[in-house]
Amino acid sequence: MDEDTPDQISDEKPVCETADNVDRSNSDNIIPRKKFAMLMAYCGRGYHGMQMNPNAPDYPTIEGTLVSALVKAGCVPESYSSKMNELKFQRCARTDKGVSAVGQLVSARLLTSCINPVEEINLHLPPEIRILGIKQVTKGFNSKSMCDARTYSYMLPTFALSGCAPFAPDSSFRLPREQFHHINRLLSFYNGTHKYHNFTVKKTAEDPSVWRTMFSVSCAEPFVHHGIEFARILFTGQSFMMHQIRKMIGMIIAVTRGIVPAEFLTQCVQTEKFSLPTAPGLGLVLEHTHFNIYNSRYAGDGFHEALTWEETLPAINAFREEKITPVILEGELEELSMCCWLDKLKHHSFLQLQRTS
Repeated sequence: MDEDTPDQISDEKPVCETADNVDRSNSDNIIPRKKFAMLMAYCGRGYHGMQMNPNAPDYPTIEGTLVSALVKAGCVPESYSSKMNELKFQRCARTDKGVSAVGQLVSARLLTSCINPVEEINLHLPPEIRILGIKQVTKGFNSKSMCDARTYSYMLPTFALSGCAPFAPDSSFRLPREQFHHINRLLSFYNGTHKYHNFTVKKTAEDPSVWRTMFSVSCAEPFVHHGIEFARILFTGQSFMMHQIRKMIGMIIAVTRGIVPAEFLTQCVQTEKFSLPTAPGLGLVLEHTHFNIYNSRYAGDGFHEALTWEETLPAINAFREEKITPVILEGELEELSMCCWLDKLKHHSFLQLQRTS
């Protein structure tokens, strides 16, 4: 794997190659040399997660759709479309099936033959997937390993967070203030570093990778949509494992609805192995990816821009409000995914599991 060292930084400002400095006679033989970071937004509904699965080519993924668009836009030679390692392709977060994003970041070596690569790529993408910005990065940049933190949100109807609420949407229900503060106190338990082996799959307490650090976990002020109150819970952590946030949500709901005592949260980050419920994926959104260390090292070198993306905030907010929030809110009200899950939660077994060697 490439390493980021000072001598690897390009000594030229990013340029856009044209027909004058690129031989287009056999474009498939052109090897992409410059590495770029691409900020993505997408609605995950209808897609089988972010990452391509060679064993299931008939199942659409965000990544597969993006690579196809990159080829059609002339950013990636067709002969390299299946050679992701040679393109140094990496995604910041491997979002699960149905999960959306407004702050996903992927990095790859690309050809720079387009005058406006963002517009060119988006021409070949469906409206539920957008590239919001592209910036040149260092040769050794890796969007996964160089990400300092990731921020997710989880949107859900507030009746799911109260033991005195019904198991279905009720326009008369509003989360009491004392309950709102109680939820934030419970969520604060996750702050800091814990063993999250119970909050993912196929992991044991002895696995070093289950130690994860959460910087901030809190519930934002509720809001009303079509008479039903919803809330957004925000998670900022160094990194997350498969299903981790959905199981963190599931445990908070189980506690607030009185299915398990609050003390059980402490047991879940000890060495014992338990079966924890996984909340529906519909409300989960990757909001932001943080690159503070990279920015402090390279953003002022005269060749590379900071990966902060303030200039794309209007587009990010517009995409969220047009393509993601309505899908989550209307989907919940029409499909009642949280209601169905709450009914199953009543029968969920939290029994300690047998350890396997």
